[in-house]
Amino acid sequence: MSPRRVFITGSSDGLGLEAGRLLAAGGHRVALHARNDARARDAKRALPSAESVVVGDVSIIAEIRAVAEQVNALGKFDAVIHNVGVGTGGPRAETVDGLPRVFAVNVIAPYLLTALIARPARLVYLSSGLHTGGSPDLDDAQWVSRRWNGSQAYADSKLFDIMLAFGVARRWPKVLSNAVDPGWVKTKMGGSGAPDGLEIGATTQAWLAASDDAEAKVTGEYFYHKKPRRMKAEAKRVDLQDQLLDYCAKLTGASITE
Repeated sequence: MSPRRVFITGSSDGLGLEAGRLLAAGGHRVALHARNDARARDAKRALPSAESVVVGDVSIIAEIRAVAEQVNALGKFDAVIHNVGVGTGGPRAETVDGLPRVFAVNVIAPYLLTALIARPARLVYLSSGLHTGGSPDLDDAQWVSRRWNGSQAYADSKLFDIMLAFGVARRWPKVLSNAVDPGWVKTKMGGSGAPDGLEIGATTQAWLAASDDAEAKVTGEYFYHKKPRRMKAEAKRVDLQDQLLDYCAKLTGASITE
């Protein structure tokens, strides 16, 4: 297996950092991402072999753009793992851009980084088994008219992540673009009662980013523990994928085109 160069969002701790550890242990070059300078220092201490740590709060569109600029300044990457994500505890939290934080971080960040980072050979998007309860409806995706339901907003965002992966796979046929359900893992989001440890939760995304296995060199698939998994049927609908990509393009001013 030839060495790869991989950038991982949301990798100062948890699944992102663990994916970085697995890749570095396999001889790959890894760049991490942290929300602020303090967390960047923590990430570098946790994985000293990381070649760099990019800094930016990806709940804010201007900072997402700054993260993309930093990544591009580092040179071309072979793969990007879109790991960053937040849960939905508490009331609706709105970003400076007027978006619910869960939508900004879980959907807009991977979308805009995909649009702005120099096109890699592989893309991996973190979803969740909870996407099966999500809705692809974009009529009130920002929860302006509806009463806020954090669990539903999270499920929606994870469905959107699979749709994003599949939409990119269609528009960029030379790029391997896949989505992953890491399982219920012992992270800050998953909690201490989760049945799986970090390594098993990070293995599939690291494998998709770097492996020469034929099973990993596919596109437009949804994986769980290195095996293709069934997903909600709407995720495969081309019209819904395109609606999401167009919606995100309008919000960000950046398009993912062929």
